[in-house]
Amino acid sequence: MKADVKYKLLQHLNQKKQQQGFTLIELLVVIIIIGILAAIALPSFLNQANKAKQTEAKQTLSAMNKGQQAYYLENNSFVEIAAGNVEQVSKLGIGVKAVTVNYTYSATAAKERVDNYGKSEAKALKEYVGSVAVIQVGGAGSGGEATSTSGLCETKNPGEEATQPNIDTAKGVINCNTGSMQDAK
Repeated sequence: MKADVKYKLLQHLNQKKQQQGFTLIELLVVIIIIGILAAIALPSFLNQANKAKQTEAKQTLSAMNKGQQAYYLENNSFVEIAAGNVEQVSKLGIGVKAVTVNYTYSATAAKERVDNYGKSEAKALKEYVGSVAVIQVGGAGSGGEATSTSGLCETKNPGEEATQPNIDTAKGVINCNTGSMQDAK
């Protein structure tokens, strides 16, 4: 009996050595699972790069809004900026570039408002507009003090052109939610 047990033990150990490794089907299943996970995660990772580029526009336009408010306080007017004009942007004293790899910046000024635009250089990026408006405290024609309000709007979809937002002077609010625009998040 002892010899029979030894024989079976040796036979079992020999078969175990021959069965080491993975079968082709097991490898294919693992590769398919990894492929499915990559297909799910990849679009999310690619979108993060665009969000980072769009953050540049949000930061720059926020700085331009603040610069326009300060300029208005000192000069009683806003700065009109032609697309990419470095000299005009430098009047704001905020140290931002008028043209970057991702965006070109400009501003259209009127007596009581200015709209700072961030036009995207790539169709995959959203466009932005930052607006500053002068509001009379107590309503228009009240002769009261003036204050300013600002806001930042973005297009709902990449590749759309940013449009001028509405300004509710009675409430002192910039309304971005018009057509293809929404509040920047």
